[in-house]
Amino acid sequence: MTFDAYDSLVWQLGFILISGWLATDIWRWAGVLLGNRLKDDSEALVLVRCMATGLVAAVIAQLIVFPSGALGRETEAWLRIMAALIGFAAYLAIGKKVGVGVSVSLLVLSMGIYFNV
Repeated sequence: MTFDAYDSLVWQLGFILISGWLATDIWRWAGVLLGNRLKDDSEALVLVRCMATGLVAAVIAQLIVFPSGALGRETEAWLRIMAALIGFAAYLAIGKKVGVGVSVSLLVLSMGIYFNV
């Protein structure tokens, strides 16, 4: 069975939800069960935090430098990079609030798309 097996949008959304849940829920439970035994400053937990941060940074960099779909068609690379830099500056200036950084980046990117910059 494949994602395109049925034309119904409900089935496709259900397929995404079930496959996403199965792929991640096992690891979430394993993290909860095993994480209770680790100290906050243990080397294993520091390694896991570093790897998770690196993966998130890599995904963000890939979305900025090599976007797919509408983001790649509708925006120039300099606009995406500028939006990320301005959002990061706002994040630092307002007291390291993630919501501010994301909102400012989204606003800059949206304005660039709207005004065809």
